[in-house]
Amino acid sequence: MTLASRVIACLDVAGGRVVKGVKFENLRDMGDPVELARHYAAQGADEITFLDVTATVDARETTYDVVQRTAEQVFVPLTVGGGVRSVDDVARLLSVGADKVGVNSAAIARPELIGEIADRFGAQVLVLSLDVRRAPATPSGFAVTTHGGRTLTTLDALEWAREATERGAGELLVNSIDADGTRDGYDLDLIRLMREISPVPVIASGGAGSVSDFAPAITAGADAVLAASVFHTGALTVGNVKDALRTEGILVR
Repeated sequence: MTLASRVIACLDVAGGRVVKGVKFENLRDMGDPVELARHYAAQGADEITFLDVTATVDARETTYDVVQRTAEQVFVPLTVGGGVRSVDDVARLLSVGADKVGVNSAAIARPELIGEIADRFGAQVLVLSLDVRRAPATPSGFAVTTHGGRTLTTLDALEWAREATERGAGELLVNSIDADGTRDGYDLDLIRLMREISPVPVIASGGAGSVSDFAPAITAGADAVLAASVFHTGALTVGNVKDALRTEGILVR
């Protein structure tokens, strides 16, 4: 059975507001997360991803009140990431309405966290978020970063993704920092490589600029395509994206 490809709207949140930049820099205000989440759910988004992009950098927790208000307004799966450091953080996010939880920096710092979360809540709850940069010194040519893309590690992105899925990550959110906000299209090389090594669903993130960018990402191996700024500015709707995928013969919900 062929699974339908998912279209995910992403809310990068800082200070309780949705923000968007280019390559994780020069963030500008794009609106209220609760209103935007409701708007995208009404457009037909299959999921909403809520990323508190400054929580780790500011060494604080995710803004639980905003997550709860968002969850109360949308009835599609809600993934929340940013500042998640423990099993207790995951439990609290699930209690305020998150369906899935994304981990990144804390899992790199202590990989055992992945297994702890998966063992308690199930792999389906755990999304490993990878903020990836091209890095010629690594075996795959890609390295992961921490702290909202600010800190480049020496960790090979593919090796880390392989280890994380073995430890229990149920999904990979693969965000290309090099493509982020550029609207030049997804990093198809990165998606292909992740698809080759991943036994779990791969979400492509970073670089969507036009309706023609989404089908190539699915063809390259993504199970879902995520976008932010093209939706925030009104350049595209979720419906536009799904229509374009259908035109290419790709099954969507």
